[in-house]
Amino acid sequence: MELIRAAESDYEEVLALYRRAADLMQREGSTQWHWGVYPTDEMILEDIRMGRQYIQRADGVIAAVVSITDQSEPEYDAVPWTGGMYPVYFHRLAVDPQMQGAGIAGGVLDDLMQVLRGMGYDCVRCDTSMRNRRALRLYEKMGLRPCGHLRWPDSEEDFMAFDKALRRETPIWPIRMTPAFRGGKLTPWGGEKLRTVYGKNIPENPTGESLEVSCIPGLESRDPMGRTLPEIIERFGKKMTGSYADRPFPLLLKLIDARDKLSVQVHPQDSYAMTREGGKLGKTEAWLIMEVPEEGGELVYGIRPGTSREELRAACEKGSAVEPLLRRVRVRKGDVCYIPAGCVHAIGEGIMLYEIQQSSDLTYRFYDWDRTDAQGNRRELHLEKGLDVVELKNAPRAVHVEVARGCKRILNEKYFTLDILRPEGALPLPQINDFGMITALEGALTLWWQSGSMELKPGETAFIPACSPELTLRGIGYAALSMPGGKQKTRNE
Repeated sequence: MELIRAAESDYEEVLALYRRAADLMQREGSTQWHWGVYPTDEMILEDIRMGRQYIQRADGVIAAVVSITDQSEPEYDAVPWTGGMYPVYFHRLAVDPQMQGAGIAGGVLDDLMQVLRGMGYDCVRCDTSMRNRRALRLYEKMGLRPCGHLRWPDSEEDFMAFDKALRRETPIWPIRMTPAFRGGKLTPWGGEKLRTVYGKNIPENPTGESLEVSCIPGLESRDPMGRTLPEIIERFGKKMTGSYADRPFPLLLKLIDARDKLSVQVHPQDSYAMTREGGKLGKTEAWLIMEVPEEGGELVYGIRPGTSREELRAACEKGSAVEPLLRRVRVRKGDVCYIPAGCVHAIGEGIMLYEIQQSSDLTYRFYDWDRTDAQGNRRELHLEKGLDVVELKNAPRAVHVEVARGCKRILNEKYFTLDILRPEGALPLPQINDFGMITALEGALTLWWQSGSMELKPGETAFIPACSPELTLRGIGYAALSMPGGKQKTRNE
């Protein structure tokens, strides 16, 4: 059987098949098709005359029909499609009810994909009612990917949109990420600004961390359909994360709300974490300060110069005696703090920040300000491990970032890069190294590419796949872009 364009001489036979298919849907309880409303005689005739109607015959009679178009409906504009630069849509796929169950629909879709590739399209899209179980099963079986829900005018049913790449090189669009949250007893120092400032649906108060891009087990970020980042990476491999497709995901991106000051802590180096923590990554991180109290913000950022390991141990064992040994620095909005593994640090109260770090959940607490919970219990400390990994001479300084317009690389370290983007119009993104993560921090910003766009509100993050199309950031405001470490330069450097 071959999928071919319908001729006007096929009109009556095509019409009759569609009527039988619509009647079957009605009997099965779906209102997706109601003959005379959708589809109509006029639709079918126009498709045939425009060369959009395809048919497949079996034993001389039409067994299946489908319509194709490269014109997008307005209802599709908000669907988070997977990707593609040259999309095509198919509608009204139907198999004669008397021939259903023989695998004809799958064969039609296979043939359709071949026809569309030959026509130069790089992805195919469609939708169907959530009540149309037969079509839902077929599309997923044939490798089409659910992308999002939509509603059609004058329909009471919920519809699901699907798509599929037609070529190996089909680009993947940026993915709006839904964060995981860490709160409650895990972040007793947190607040509710992630909700009040950024509109995030935090599950509890306090909530200290919004894990914007995360593969941490149990705290994975998700796409708009609820699929976890590890699931997406497994599906798309190198197209998603480049050279990291067969390696552990290397980075973790957070937004942090510190209503109260955090514990004084230190993170291990890779070698220590590998041998002492079951093969985990160490943790080097960096902060971009987004908000400080009116009176200014303060961090713990290293140990007072000249302090010995023995002095630090003795002071930690006495609790508050360690406070005079802590190096305190003042920070303001726009400061960037690089925190290598081994550097003692603590976020001060009233500070909100953007944090890029290695993908690790390892934290060794030196001191927690002698705080207790409602039951009088203190948080667990990790003094021995902390003393093992502390680098006493680590005393870095905060760097203030002023970006009038354009793209400025702030950090280009072993584990990650950090760019600040301020478009004030239109700004091409720098070359993406394996993958990128862009977070809107202020203003009204939109990611644009040849066949799509994505608005980003402050506090929203999009994951940029390795094979994404060329991207431009437009609007007024600024954003942060992080990638795995490398030596590439921005286009503005």
